[in-house]
Amino acid sequence: MKDRTNPRRSVSSLFDPAIIVPAIGDSFRKLHPRNLVRNPVMFVVEIVTVLTTVLYVRDLLVGGEGLKFTFQIIVWLWITLLFANFAEAVAEGRGKAQAATLRKARTDTRAKRLIDPNGKSGMKDVIEGVSAIDLEPGDVVLVEAGDLIPSDGDVIEGVASINESAITGESAPVVRDSGDRSAVTGTRVLSD
Repeated sequence: MKDRTNPRRSVSSLFDPAIIVPAIGDSFRKLHPRNLVRNPVMFVVEIVTVLTTVLYVRDLLVGGEGLKFTFQIIVWLWITLLFANFAEAVAEGRGKAQAATLRKARTDTRAKRLIDPNGKSGMKDVIEGVSAIDLEPGDVVLVEAGDLIPSDGDVIEGVASINESAITGESAPVVRDSGDRSAVTGTRVLSD
C-alpha cells in the first residue's frame, strides 16, 4: 500500500506478510530459556508450562484424575507463551522495517549545501544540491519548511519545528533553535 500524501513512501499494514511470516518462526525460536530469561515474567510462565506438561504426561501414563482440565490449562499456557513471543517478534520486525526506511530515506535525500557559509569569498548564498551521503562533517546545509534534514547535526541559525516522531515516537513536533536545543536528526522540518 502506498501513502497518498507521499507516493514514494510505502505504508505497512498490520498484517504485512514480510513482518508476520518471520515473526511466526521467531515466536518458536524465542521459547529457548536463554531468550526468555531476559523477560522474567515469561520465563516463569515457561517454567510452569513445562512443569505442568511433564506432570500431565506423568498423570496420563499412570491414569491420574482431571486430565481434561489439566490439558486445557497446558494449551492456554503454551498459547500465552507463543503469543507473547509472536507479539515481541512483530514489534521487533516493525522496528527493523522502520529503521530500514529511515536508512533508505537518508540515501535518497538531497541536501542544499552552502558553498561558502561564512561569505568569505562573497558567495554566502550560493547553494549546490548534493546527495546526503556526500555530506561531510562541517558542511553547512540549508533546510526549509517541508524539507528532510539530510543528516544529523546542529542548528547554527534560525528556529524550526521538527517532526521527530520517526525517531522518538512522540507525535508532537519539537522546536529546535541555534541555542541550547540545537541538535537535529534526519527528520522533517515542519515550519520556520
